[in-house]
Amino acid sequence: MTLIKSISGIRGTIGGESGDNLTPIDAVKFAAAYGIWLKGYSKKDDLKVVIGRDARISGEMIQNLVVSTLVGLGVDVIDLDLSTTPTVEIAVPLEKADGGIILTASHNPKQWNALKLLNEKGEFLDAAQGAKILEIAESEDFVFADVDDLGDVTKNDAYIDIHIDEVLNLSLVDADTIRKAKFKVVVDGVNSTGGIVIPKLLETLGVEVVKLYCDPNGHFPHNPEPLKEHLGDICELVVKEKADFGIVVDPDVDRLAFISNDGEMFGEEYTLVACADYVLGKTKGNTVSNLSSSRALRDITEKHGGTYEAAAVGEVNVVTKMKANKAIIGGEGNGGIIYPESHYGRDALVGTALFLMLMAEKGGTVKELRDSYPSYFMSKKKIQLTPELDVDGILKAMADKYSEEEISTIDGVKVDFAENWVHLRKSNTEPIIRIYTEAKSQNEADGLADRIIGEIKSIAGI
Repeated sequence: MTLIKSISGIRGTIGGESGDNLTPIDAVKFAAAYGIWLKGYSKKDDLKVVIGRDARISGEMIQNLVVSTLVGLGVDVIDLDLSTTPTVEIAVPLEKADGGIILTASHNPKQWNALKLLNEKGEFLDAAQGAKILEIAESEDFVFADVDDLGDVTKNDAYIDIHIDEVLNLSLVDADTIRKAKFKVVVDGVNSTGGIVIPKLLETLGVEVVKLYCDPNGHFPHNPEPLKEHLGDICELVVKEKADFGIVVDPDVDRLAFISNDGEMFGEEYTLVACADYVLGKTKGNTVSNLSSSRALRDITEKHGGTYEAAAVGEVNVVTKMKANKAIIGGEGNGGIIYPESHYGRDALVGTALFLMLMAEKGGTVKELRDSYPSYFMSKKKIQLTPELDVDGILKAMADKYSEEEISTIDGVKVDFAENWVHLRKSNTEPIIRIYTEAKSQNEADGLADRIIGEIKSIAGI
C-alpha cells in the first residue's frame, strides 16, 4: 500500500492508514488544498470546478468526498460523474470553469485511485502550481465557507456526447469518408468508461463494433496498462471476428493502442506515429513527444518536412514544448495523442478518429500500414526502489559512465547511441526506476535493457 504525492496530483491505494494510502481523509485534504490554491490563483470569489471519474470501484466514494469538500469551500461543482480524462479537459473551458479534477489512477490496477488536477484551460498544472498545492495540504491551512456560502452541485451527463461532437467537427475528420470504409473494430474498454465512449464514437461513424470488456463496473479483467502481455484476449478476438483492427484504451481513455488485423500489436509507440503521419500529410508542421518515445516519430516528421523535438516525460512538459515549437500534433509514446486543434491533452477519441481517417484514405490493412513505417523495437523494464537506494547517485553514475555519448539529463538520463538509445528515470507515479530502450530489433532492445539493469545493480550493490 502506498501514497504518492507529486506535482501532478495525489495517487494511492484505497484503504489502510491515512498518510500512507489514499484514504477518505487524504482525499478530503488534497481536494481542500486544491480548492484553497484555486481561490488564490484565480483571485475570484465565485469559483466553478468540473469533476469527472473513471469507472474504478472506489470512484464514487472518492467523487463524493471531493465534491463535498469543494462545496464546503464555497466552490460550485459541475459533476460529470462517469467520464474520461479528455472529456473533463474539454468540459472545463466549455463550462467557463476555473479548474477541473479527474478521479482516476489511469493505467494503475483497480486498488489505486488519484486526483488529477487541471487549470482553467483544462490543462494539467505546472510544477510550481503542483508544489504549492502539496505545501497547502501539508500545512492544512483550510478555511471553509459559512452555511450561506456553500457551493452548488450541478449534474451534467451530456459531455460524452459533446466530446464526440467536438471530435466529429475537427477539420481533418470527415464522418462520411469513415462510414464508406465500413470498418469492423473490436474494442477492449477494460470495464471502464472507454467501454462507453469508444463504441459510441465508432457507431456514430458507421463502424461495426465488437465489444470486449465494455461494462463500466471497475472490475478490470486484466492489468489495465495497454501492453502486449495484457492483451491476449483482444488479439485472439480480432482474428476470430475477422475485424479490420482492435482498439484498446486505459481506464481514463487518454491512452490508445491498436491491434493489427493479424492479431499482433500495432505497437503503442506507433499510435502517435500513425496519427502524425495522417495530420502531417494534410498540414505542414512540427511535432513533439517525450524522451522515452520512439525515434519513428522523428523520422515521419522529417519525411513530411517538419521539425521534431523531445520534451521531458509528463504531459505538461510535452504540452509546454508543443506550444513553444508550434507543434500541430504531439504526445507520448504510451499511446497518448495531443492534437491542439481539439485541446492540449492526451485524447484517445481524437486519436481513434485520426487513425480511422488515415485507414479510410490509405486503404489496405493495418498490418500493411505498420510495415510501411520505420521499424524500431522497444523494451520497457523497471527496477523496484527501496528506501536505501540513492537513485540520483545511480543516475549520475550512469551519465558519467556514458559521458562520451549524446546525453540528455532534462529528465533522468537518456543516452543516445548511434543505433539505439536508453532512457533511465524515476517514475512520478510508482516507486520504480523505469528503463526504456529502443533498437532495430527486439532482441537488441531487450539485451540493451538487461545490460543497463546489470550495470545499475552493480553500481547500487544489489
